[in-house]
Amino acid sequence: MMRVGWASEGAEIAEQTEAFAIEGKVTMPRDANVPKNWRSYTRVLVNYGQFVGFLREDGSFVISQVPSGSYVVEVASKDYVFEPVRVDITSKGKIRGRRLNFLQPSAVSTVQYPLKLIGRQPANYFRKREEWRITDMLMNPMVLMMVLPLLLIVVLPKLINTNDPELQREMAQSMQMPKYEMPELSEMMTSFFGGGGAKKAKKTTTTKKRT
Repeated sequence: MMRVGWASEGAEIAEQTEAFAIEGKVTMPRDANVPKNWRSYTRVLVNYGQFVGFLREDGSFVISQVPSGSYVVEVASKDYVFEPVRVDITSKGKIRGRRLNFLQPSAVSTVQYPLKLIGRQPANYFRKREEWRITDMLMNPMVLMMVLPLLLIVVLPKLINTNDPELQREMAQSMQMPKYEMPELSEMMTSFFGGGGAKKAKKTTTTKKRT
């Protein structure tokens, strides 16, 4: 009876430790300026280094002993940048590759399997030094605030026909400042300290009786 129990436990462990392999190929663009031995130092990482794969002479790779689950597969290269992909492995060994989408992890956009990983662009480790350009100064908001009104003052009269008498009359009226009558100082002091304007005396009229 004990041997039967051991056999059943061994079968369960074998089922739990059942592993699969992830296959693919890494290629560089035709116009890529990379050393000839780029395959020797290029690695394929599964889940950011949980499993590591090495490239063969033709660029193919096989990562074995991978349990079922969902994994992120990416190429670690110092020369080129590769687009990572997600590989889903079912418990029955069915493998599917799809694009990696961090915003919508449940979105499915399948890719070819075995994987074909092609370099997208050269790796850039340095930011290009900024250069001074005249457009940077002209597009400065402070410069625009000073230049645009000046251009309107200089250019706009040339675009408008100022010989038109009606237009000249309208411009003169718009430029005239409205005149406001200033109150006298004595009236202001009287209204401020007296609590209001002085009351005017009422005139009484007398009616003559008819005789």
